[in-house]
Amino acid sequence: MIKLYFTPHTCSLASHIALEDAGAEYTTERISFSAEQQKSPAYVAINPKARVPAMVTERGVLTETPAMLAFIAQSFPQAKLAPLDDPFAFAEVQAFNSYLCSTVHISHAHRMRGYRWADEPSSFADMQRKVPQSVTAGFELIEHGMLKGPWVMGDSYTICDPYLFTLAQWLEGDGADLTRLPRVLDHRRRMSELPNVRKAVAVELART
Repeated sequence: MIKLYFTPHTCSLASHIALEDAGAEYTTERISFSAEQQKSPAYVAINPKARVPAMVTERGVLTETPAMLAFIAQSFPQAKLAPLDDPFAFAEVQAFNSYLCSTVHISHAHRMRGYRWADEPSSFADMQRKVPQSVTAGFELIEHGMLKGPWVMGDSYTICDPYLFTLAQWLEGDGADLTRLPRVLDHRRRMSELPNVRKAVAVELART
């Protein structure tokens, strides 16, 4: 049985949706940032990074969303969430998800977590001012060069789609220029209408 540790409004939603898409048997546990549960000894024993998500599997704990998504796709091949029989196509999936993780998400994090990269408050403010520009630029590259449509990889829905959807939830808060991202916004709208997406979102936003 898989167990997913999540926090609402974080990238844990991507793996949560993928588990639903895969038809996996899993449980969830909510980690409260406001109560700093991510720093508790019990959770740090699971994920020493003190971040979410974390996914407990029969073979051990996985962290980092691209790795977790790949694990889900490979563990449930019948769900066809990635082109597992095509090494190059699967590498393209991994490249897209790695870009979201290493570039787009980091641009977003500069809005509220500047302390990870600097110590001076003036540096935090400078990072925050840059966020609308850097996030917009990251999504524009997706809009024009990476989103093949109607899904990220073209005609087939993959593990890229819940990940893009998850990060696209933050566009307004990041001050991105939405007028430059019509295809990304259309993808977000269509994703939001899928039953598995609705179910995962409802679970994460439910009060406990």
